[in-house]
Amino acid sequence: MSEPQGSEGTTQRLPVIERAAEPDERGQSASAAAYGPPPVQEGATGGTERRFWSARRVPAGIVALLLLLVAGVFLYDIAAVRANRPAMHWRRELARQLAERPLNDTWVLVGAGVAAALGLWLILLAVTPGLRAVLPMHRTHPDVRAGLHRDAAAMVLRDRAMEVAGVQSVRVRTRRKKADVRAVSHFRELDDVRADLDVALTEAIRGLGLSRPPALSVHVARTTRKKG
Repeated sequence: MSEPQGSEGTTQRLPVIERAAEPDERGQSASAAAYGPPPVQEGATGGTERRFWSARRVPAGIVALLLLLVAGVFLYDIAAVRANRPAMHWRRELARQLAERPLNDTWVLVGAGVAAALGLWLILLAVTPGLRAVLPMHRTHPDVRAGLHRDAAAMVLRDRAMEVAGVQSVRVRTRRKKADVRAVSHFRELDDVRADLDVALTEAIRGLGLSRPPALSVHVARTTRKKG
């Protein structure tokens, strides 16, 4: 995964690339295909590439640490009991509470709800890919997978929109399924600016080479000047 790079106080996210290091028939490494914008395959259908899966190291590390601590404490207590020493006070109190409290007790229901919520959260993390900020791109090489960060895609669309005549400022928000573009125009008719933005941004989205191109939503408003 590429690291953020920038110069002169600016930061730009680069595309995420997963590639194999085997050389091709000409003796060149597959990493050469990682530089420059990937070409868009003619006739390629969208929706063929799956999203990138997140390693989720933080949740996995937290769960592993908690399990290690709980298992260590219980193992120590069981070993102490086997050595003819009394069990820990908290375990005796927990066993007493579980034996005496009814199932419809408030604290029992709260504990069960918290445990169920944590379990559902872990199941959700296990079955969903994550990395929502990375948009999968068309696969132009069988050993190369590339993804474009949503911020980088938004920056490309913003730069392309600023080239349209009459556009003063643009704000772009790119999601997995939709690109929301809000432009401010200081001259020309709004309908003409909106039509030019539709054409330019549709071409720009096609040039990104995304496997699932987001739907385009363009809003154009007139600039508001403050009266002195």
